[in-house]
Amino acid sequence: MNKVAKAERIHIAIVGRRNVGKSSLINCLTNQELSIVSDVPGTTTDPVSKAVELLPYGPVVIVDTGGIDDEGELGQKRISRTIKALSNADFAILVLDARDELDNSEIELITHIRKIGIPYIAAVNKIEFGTNHNLLTELKALGVIHFEISCKEKAGVDTLKRKLIHLLPDDSEPPLVSDLIGQGDVVILVAPIDPGAPRGRLIKPQAQALREALDKDSIAVVVKDTELVSALDNLSALPELVVTDSQAIMRVMKVVPQNVKLTTFSILMARNKGSLPEFVSGLKRIEELQDGDKILIAEACTHHAQGEDIGTIKIPNWLRTHTGKNLEFNFIHGLDFPPNLSEYKLIVHCGGCMLTRKTMQVRMKEAKLLDVPIVNYGVLISYLHGAVPRVLEPFEEAVSEWEKIHAF
Repeated sequence: MNKVAKAERIHIAIVGRRNVGKSSLINCLTNQELSIVSDVPGTTTDPVSKAVELLPYGPVVIVDTGGIDDEGELGQKRISRTIKALSNADFAILVLDARDELDNSEIELITHIRKIGIPYIAAVNKIEFGTNHNLLTELKALGVIHFEISCKEKAGVDTLKRKLIHLLPDDSEPPLVSDLIGQGDVVILVAPIDPGAPRGRLIKPQAQALREALDKDSIAVVVKDTELVSALDNLSALPELVVTDSQAIMRVMKVVPQNVKLTTFSILMARNKGSLPEFVSGLKRIEELQDGDKILIAEACTHHAQGEDIGTIKIPNWLRTHTGKNLEFNFIHGLDFPPNLSEYKLIVHCGGCMLTRKTMQVRMKEAKLLDVPIVNYGVLISYLHGAVPRVLEPFEEAVSEWEKIHAF
């Protein structure tokens, strides 16, 4: 089997009511008896992940989930785990019984899937018993791509599988700077040296941007913010792009000509790991904050906090000053959001340089599912210091989102 790490594989969640054939579909897709099949409703309880080869696509993780129509207090907990499994998925297959019409749990599930923005299809199973045409009419009205299949008789499964493979998302990461510059272009990377910087090396976004510039055959100039004016003066022509640390954005913006593209490393990471337009959209919540609102400061890695730590000291102070409100801040380090995430009015996330893109996407989908806006450090800092929309101008989709929310 291909030794791709499980966390890096595309995750496909199989969801639906009890006894519609979710486990049977998994066995058909993989040509293996991976899941227990039974006529007893609720055979699968909690989500179970299985690393498999989905030929001819390659390595994936298929997640078998409990029924969304489970009953009782324990059933509700299982449903919650199924919804959480969706947040971790890159693709979903909604399995339906061909003899039935859509019930409320299935309509709610479709709403959840669309809300978190993952692609999905419906598998209308058990056609050997006949098909309810009202069900097909409902799916068509909702715009749901669906396939009529029989796992028992292996009918229609190959067609569904071919379409599934075609629709699976590309899991490659977007570039950091290579699409913003070309061969021979000058890019200036402004890298202030502060107490939080690792001794003897650049932080990951700085090193990654430098490497991409070199791979693009661009001319990369790395300077501290105190040497930026000198660097600009010594160039025979203006640079194509200037990238700076977020905390130096105001000093840098004053000296970089308006016709030069300018952004920050953290904004580059927002696009690379998450969704820059979604982070920009989260800015509107800042102007809606009230006394007593809870804000979650989320960092992916642990580090020794300095006296003026960006996450625990500077950002809370800047937000209190900007809003004039008495805000409550909580802090987490690591990969999991707290169980009471819905209580927060805003999530302020670090750049995510130590996270995989998949992990960052999962976090953003969890926040979206609970209607909690999320911004990242760089987008927030630039906004609070008046550098938005200037630092967004290299990214058309981010500017478009800014223009949509700017009315607030």
